[in-house]
Amino acid sequence: MKLYRFLTGPDDASFCHKVTAALNKGWHIYGSPTYAFNSVTGIMQCGQAVVKDVDGVDYIPGTTKLSDH
Repeated sequence: MKLYRFLTGPDDASFCHKVTAALNKGWHIYGSPTYAFNSVTGIMQCGQAVVKDVDGVDYIPGTTKLSDH
């Protein structure tokens, strides 16, 4: 199965750690990062898509927990 996640967070070290943790679990960067201003919080937000292939497992919507992989 191929998995997709879109990681988001504030423009600070916590976002970089979130992406780094995903990469160390075997996820791969997919596309370019995004960067936008959140007018509600007044904080810049980052986003990065990541993908991962997992062999021998079927994807079941509502059951497959992406963060387990």
